[in-house]
Amino acid sequence: MVWIKRILKVVAVISLSCLLILALLFRSDISAEEIEEKYSTPQSHFIDVDGTNVHVRILGEGDPIFLLHGSFSSLHTWDAWQQELSPYFLTISLDFPSHGLTGPDEKKRYSLTDYTQLILRLSEILNLDQFHLAGNSMGGAVALQLASNNPEKVLSLNLIDAAGASREQKFADGEDMKPNEAWIFKLAKNPVFSLLLLKCTPKFLFAKNMREVYADPTKVTDKAITRYYELMLRKGNRQATLDRLGATSESRVDFDRLTMPTLILWGKADSWIPVAQGYLLEKAISKSKLIVFDNAGHVPMEEIPTESVAKYLSFLGVEVRNEYFHAPKLISYAD
Repeated sequence: MVWIKRILKVVAVISLSCLLILALLFRSDISAEEIEEKYSTPQSHFIDVDGTNVHVRILGEGDPIFLLHGSFSSLHTWDAWQQELSPYFLTISLDFPSHGLTGPDEKKRYSLTDYTQLILRLSEILNLDQFHLAGNSMGGAVALQLASNNPEKVLSLNLIDAAGASREQKFADGEDMKPNEAWIFKLAKNPVFSLLLLKCTPKFLFAKNMREVYADPTKVTDKAITRYYELMLRKGNRQATLDRLGATSESRVDFDRLTMPTLILWGKADSWIPVAQGYLLEKAISKSKLIVFDNAGHVPMEEIPTESVAKYLSFLGVEVRNEYFHAPKLISYAD
């Protein structure tokens, strides 16, 4: 019987240790009011789109550009780009439902189709008949689907390390587009770990996640990690994220309908969606051009904002000097 007592003691110690770890990792929600006070800006607007109060940031004037962020991200991923694009264009970034300051949607409308419809409805509310689209990762998937379904509305398409036609789409040469599923997605989809993540969300996971999407992890700042982390803790966002990842993922893209000018930007060191997918997209979209950045990972607009936004501006017809971010800025428009 001595060995049974020893086993019980070991089990008790392990159980208590697990409870202690869970207690240390426990994180309560942050109220919407507190998050909004910290992360909204003078350019922030909260626009009712079919019952969801969507956080939108609008800067500049001219032809409109929608900037669409990726999964687990927010409109803040476009901070540098929006500042540099807004002198020449009307830039519109937003937090998709289940992200950022927008928070959860009561009707759980988190699919790519739902997000596509949200952009179309927002464009109607803002009286925008046509617009440019730029999307990263999941936002690229939304941009692809919107441009395929409504090509008459899209002036141009910019796909940045884009997801989308990656699960089922095959091209003429028989190649599949199968990105690697990052560990954070696998963890969130696991029924046991997903329940733990609702209340026990360690910050080090976000730090690890961010260092994975950068080619140079030394560029990841504590401020950025804290922002990603706290926005996830916004009341309702953790449950909404699990609802979103647990929903059926679909992407229906007719590449023959993508006749608008298209720029594809990719980080060569992207470990989430390999650059091979960028090359396949270039082959699939007739009027497309691919630019690969050797010094970037999954989010070039964050990691190398100067270099990446200069390429996008040039694509849109704005030529800039090499020392783009330094005054004075001498801008000329290409013919």
